[in-house]
Amino acid sequence: MPDSSEEKTEKATPKKRQDQRKEGNIFQSKEVVIAASLIVCFTAFRFLYNIIESTLKDLIKWFIGLVGTQNMFRESDLPQMFIRALIAFAIGALPMLFIAGFIGILAGVAQTKGLVTFKSLKPKFSRLNPLSGLKNMVSIKGFIELLKSIIKITILFVIIYLSLQDDITMLPKMIDMSVEESVPAIGSMIWNVSLKIMIAFVFVAGFDYMYQRWDYEKKLRMTKQEIKEEYKMTEGDPKIKGQIKQKQQQMSRQRMMQSVPEADVVIRNPTHYAVALKYVSSKNKAPMVIAKGEDSLALRIIEVAIDNDVPVIENKPLARALYAEVDLDTEIPMEFYNPVAEVLAYVYRMKEKEWY
Repeated sequence: MPDSSEEKTEKATPKKRQDQRKEGNIFQSKEVVIAASLIVCFTAFRFLYNIIESTLKDLIKWFIGLVGTQNMFRESDLPQMFIRALIAFAIGALPMLFIAGFIGILAGVAQTKGLVTFKSLKPKFSRLNPLSGLKNMVSIKGFIELLKSIIKITILFVIIYLSLQDDITMLPKMIDMSVEESVPAIGSMIWNVSLKIMIAFVFVAGFDYMYQRWDYEKKLRMTKQEIKEEYKMTEGDPKIKGQIKQKQQQMSRQRMMQSVPEADVVIRNPTHYAVALKYVSSKNKAPMVIAKGEDSLALRIIEVAIDNDVPVIENKPLARALYAEVDLDTEIPMEFYNPVAEVLAYVYRMKEKEWY
């Protein structure tokens, strides 16, 4: 079990990052989403201003005209008034709402790299615990969030105050202006204030992005023991892997030794190397190595071959070369054709003499 008192000094492994991502625990800055939505919405508002202004003017004129031509409103007038107001809302407000929603989703997707998970939406009864809520409120993270809110509100008030301080002298003059003159002036003032607010919020979002990334990486840190435990889970315990490998080698040797009695010849280097060859002309283009070994395994191959009347030929350079360059259950390369053919020819001649 990992020691909980051990300090988390190591960076998170790719596996832990992937597991956390599957659980929905991902890095994301809400300030980036707010800043992106704010910038795009104010920019879109500037381009859509004429349409929105025209729509509101037409609606106001229509209501004023309706009031001037009727002494009282009838119940039958309500559906018409509602439809006209709904159309004006759809033209003036819906594009802005759609743009704000789309940019919010796009900014979130860009930060999460398209992650879609519902695990984070599962109900957690621990959230209903008042003590847990109080602990979150007095935590460092809660303090940081409170500090960010205070900074944003302060920046907002300072920008509005400094901006209106320059334009405050214009407000009394607007009394004598017509609506066509005052509306653009007010719009220009709002845009200047909005532009400064957007620039300030970009800096706030940048700092928040760096902080959230740092905080996320800090939370993902692991202890050295956790990394060792994860390695054992993914790669396997080295002891178990060694035992499995040893078992596989034993099984492979058993199968190999079972093939030795079927060999045509065993080429040996007195005691160090032994290679068993088999040639079936209908299946193979060249003789195949069906068993090979060195030292004690070589002696075992030779012993099995002798017990099963398989010819054993001593050829030091050929045995050593075949052992080093030809894999098990593989046909011999072309450079060994001649020396192996000579050995097999000698073996076949010996067998013919025995038959006769």
